[in-house]
Amino acid sequence: MSYGQGRDAGPSRVLAPGPHWDGVSTAFTVFSSVAERVDLCLLRARASAHGHADADEQRIPLQRHGHLWHAEVEGTGPGQRYGFRVTGPYPCDPAKLLVDPYARAIDGELRWSDALLRPGEDSVSLVPHAVVVNPYFEWGDVPPPRVPWTETVIYEAHVKGLTMTHPEVPPADRGTYRGVAHPAVIEHLQRLGVTTVELLPVHHFVTEAHLDALGLRNYWGYNTLGFFAPYGGYAAPGTGPGGQLAEFKAMVRDLHRAGLEVVLDVVYNHTAEAGAGGPTLSLRGLDAAAYYRFEDGDPDRPVNWSGTGNTLNVDHPAALRLVLDSLRYWVSELHVDGFRFDLAPVLGRDHGRFDRGAAFFDAVYQDPVLAGAKLIAEPWDLGPDGYHVGGFPLGWSEWNGRYRDSVRDVWRGRHGTLPTLAASLAGSADRFHHSGRSTTASVNFVTAHDGFTLADLVSYDHKHNEANGEANRDGTDDNRSWNCGFEGPTAGPGVRALRARQQRNQLTTLFLAQGVPMLLAGDELGNTQHGNNNAYCQDNELAWLDWEHVDAPLRRFVSRLAAFRREHGVLRRANWATGRPRPGTGVVDMAWFAPSGAAMSEADWRDGGRRALAVLLDGRADATAPDADGAAAGERASVLVLLNAGDTRQLFCVPQASSPERWRKVIDTAEHSERVRRYRSGDRLRLEAFSIAVLVGG
Repeated sequence: MSYGQGRDAGPSRVLAPGPHWDGVSTAFTVFSSVAERVDLCLLRARASAHGHADADEQRIPLQRHGHLWHAEVEGTGPGQRYGFRVTGPYPCDPAKLLVDPYARAIDGELRWSDALLRPGEDSVSLVPHAVVVNPYFEWGDVPPPRVPWTETVIYEAHVKGLTMTHPEVPPADRGTYRGVAHPAVIEHLQRLGVTTVELLPVHHFVTEAHLDALGLRNYWGYNTLGFFAPYGGYAAPGTGPGGQLAEFKAMVRDLHRAGLEVVLDVVYNHTAEAGAGGPTLSLRGLDAAAYYRFEDGDPDRPVNWSGTGNTLNVDHPAALRLVLDSLRYWVSELHVDGFRFDLAPVLGRDHGRFDRGAAFFDAVYQDPVLAGAKLIAEPWDLGPDGYHVGGFPLGWSEWNGRYRDSVRDVWRGRHGTLPTLAASLAGSADRFHHSGRSTTASVNFVTAHDGFTLADLVSYDHKHNEANGEANRDGTDDNRSWNCGFEGPTAGPGVRALRARQQRNQLTTLFLAQGVPMLLAGDELGNTQHGNNNAYCQDNELAWLDWEHVDAPLRRFVSRLAAFRREHGVLRRANWATGRPRPGTGVVDMAWFAPSGAAMSEADWRDGGRRALAVLLDGRADATAPDADGAAAGERASVLVLLNAGDTRQLFCVPQASSPERWRKVIDTAEHSERVRRYRSGDRLRLEAFSIAVLVGG
């Protein structure tokens, strides 16, 4: 194997880390402030699993400009495999082939061996290889959907699990980027009424050693190795090295063409190199002190705010640039619409303390490329004071775990929960109404990938994670679930009917709340994981969506809810409700009533045993309010929600003070019929136990 020797790439390309192909040659640039020597290793093919590369590896010394090491090599182009070897102080080890942290494609799976962990033993045959790619792609005239936050309905899905059992997706496309954008899947998403597909991690990831030893693999993907590279395992069979990049772009283009946004779940809080004694795969071997946080600078004492052994150090300019360059790349080159940040407080910790004014947030705020991107934080981590729901800056939305808890608590029958639920339905103003933030700062959800599915939430009181190989010790015990009287599957018609109603209750509560609803993929199908609430290592039918046993009525019900939310602006307010009469009109935007029809009193709110209430969202309050685009909203219908979370029937009186006087009941979670029933102010109606009714004025 012979290539032109490396030559100085010149200042215009030295300052751009990563591989850059210009049609003739490729410039390679990598950061290290501690290296004494950096070699570019060009590889002809993957080395044997049973030996090391010898003649198939050509090493080219890189030139140093400050802390950047670079070379431009003629004759290299798309498909070229490569890596780096770094000579320098511990933990640098030239025996370890390092993946370029800016690689646009990575090929191969990590092959676990003790040689990965022993200094001085070559790793070229064990680690994935970076691949040079052709960045060109024909996007066509397909603009991004740019769905306003007030219109957004998120669908959290796993690339592989979404389609592995889908009968209409060709077998070769199941579990791939191509499968996500298959017409049958797009039709399902459009019929469902979601606007934004949030994909679990697609950055190239690897399986941890303990899972490999158990014969399991990392399924969720929260173990990143490359922040720029789409995971190659989600490419269709037969795709050549680097082909996953084009397939990912095609998926985004096709989803955009269908009006669907793409948001990525990203993991910038840690990497796959784990803690002390973990494998040297990339950043550790380049410049550990620049990329990771350590206790008192000791490389054997990594900070572990992520719970996985290491923590990325975005206080350092090199690590901060790596994250920002990655975000910009996915937006500008791969056209994604936003990001959900795993363990996001890690990125906002300044010397350990969380600060919404941290350098990372400031850098994102002023970045013109990221200005239009949706930014969603998972607002907790394992650092000091690690729960920061409502603590993120303007421009960010957050997974609202308190909303999830309040909804679950109400429907499992916990006393004293109605005030918390009321606050959640109003957008959680107690958490988010500050610093100019709107109701859309709250991303509401009842279930997510981490925890029970909706069907399991109403079928299990306890987790059942035995298949994970940890004696059922993993996963949370705080599920706030209720099995409706029987643990697991049952043929009992009464229990099955109650579970079906409870699923409708949870979903109805989700779509009626102010904020941004997020639906877990498969919940609309009645998908179960058989009580496993931590299926991160279950790359099999347990975690894949079950398209064979679809709950068709439930799917239709979710579509109705999404359509109802879309048609009624009072459910999608960006401005906070005040609960007070508006000057000049006396209209109250959001009012709460007891089942008697009287306004809720302080004593009512303090009554811990109370399980029923009503809320009126008066459309007259929005008649002259601006919508998300600044245009006049026009008249909007009023919506009256009656909620009975008790275990007995409840008589409700339509509030006399409400306007208009005529109402239509359009949703009742206790009824299978979609028949519309009509009422007038002062009329009485009886709600079944554990049910919600929704009335529309007019």
